[in-house]
Amino acid sequence: MTRDTEKETGASDHGLDPALLAVLVCPVTRGPLDYDAIKGELVSRQLRKAFPIRQGVPVMLVEEARDLDESEA
Repeated sequence: MTRDTEKETGASDHGLDPALLAVLVCPVTRGPLDYDAIKGELVSRQLRKAFPIRQGVPVMLVEEARDLDESEA
């Protein structure tokens, strides 16, 4: 991604495009997702799953999501 593209989209190598985050929802519950930039995940508290972000692309497949443990839920 070039610096010009980053300026145009608001995206960077270190995070997701804020516009994308605003429209993404859990694919199962249709509820909100929390962005965990440290772990590189989108978290559905309702579903108790965390969806990975790989190379800047959210993987919104339930079979790819990890279960949240008690302390994370």
